[in-house]
Amino acid sequence: MDPEFAAALAKAGLIDSKPPPPPITAAEARIGFDTTVLKSYKAFLEPYLPPSNSYTVTDHSVPVEGGEISVRSLVPVVDDKNETFPVLVYLHGGGWTIGSVELDDYVLRGYCVRQKITIVNVEYRLAPEHPFPTAVDDCHAALKWTVSNSALLRVDLSKGFLVGGESAGANIAAALTHIARDDLFFEGQRLTGQLLCEPCVCHLAAYPESLKSKFKSMTEFTVMPPLSKEMVEKFYGWYNAPPSDPRFSPLLYPSHQGLPRAYFQAMGFDPLRDDAIVYEEVLREAGVETKVDIYPGVSHGFYYGFPGISAAAKVREDAEQGIKWLLGRESSA
Repeated sequence: MDPEFAAALAKAGLIDSKPPPPPITAAEARIGFDTTVLKSYKAFLEPYLPPSNSYTVTDHSVPVEGGEISVRSLVPVVDDKNETFPVLVYLHGGGWTIGSVELDDYVLRGYCVRQKITIVNVEYRLAPEHPFPTAVDDCHAALKWTVSNSALLRVDLSKGFLVGGESAGANIAAALTHIARDDLFFEGQRLTGQLLCEPCVCHLAAYPESLKSKFKSMTEFTVMPPLSKEMVEKFYGWYNAPPSDPRFSPLLYPSHQGLPRAYFQAMGFDPLRDDAIVYEEVLREAGVETKVDIYPGVSHGFYYGFPGISAAAKVREDAEQGIKWLLGRESSA
């Protein structure tokens, strides 16, 4: 285990002790997360925010089936009023059940300014009130909205059109790359990259026989805080997706050819570690250009609860370098 992470877990009373039972309801999970992890995480990041006059923040309404959702755009402010930017459509994590655009908002503001990239942060509807495939459909609509509003967002899709997210958000992003590949709406304006941080890419009940032996982490790290196997299964139940539906298990799409280049992050002590490792291998074998960073000795989403340790800083820095790589701004070496 990473020494700093081990010390942080010990200080929090989470090491060498039986993990608490998962929340009974999604509402309990949201309250617990918002009042503890999210509040302290944003407080840690606030001093590192870029100057407020270096970007604009705007919340927009996007029509979706059954109502509307909100997306938050972050657009760089530069001297040249005609300058345009690449775009990242970003999908937050939280097991399809918790989280919001607030979760990664402060980190994304830094990426926006330093990388001169417009970011569209999507507030998709959450399970169990809005079960599968609502989140996928909402994010698909947001992806189309981004294309249709590129002028408003000061976006030039030819400079880079990325989709990505963390955990459940990465799961949706991976599915969207397939959906957009096959959607004629995106003809001539295809996605160019995917940012997959700690993705879930296959339901544990739907591992293909040919790959099943490679999925070891779900049994190796069943009680590793903050995400236990029991909590994974809880999230799966709230989202209520058919295990073999490729919109939930994108590993199961019959072809991965023609997908945009993919950057992965995987945590060494994560039940979902092997989702990232296996999917990266499958994409690479299908001819997709890939890059992966693996962080030994830390667990899923650890950087939200312990943002000040060195490994957490490296995850944030590497994600930004991953964006640069997806945009073709640095070599794959």
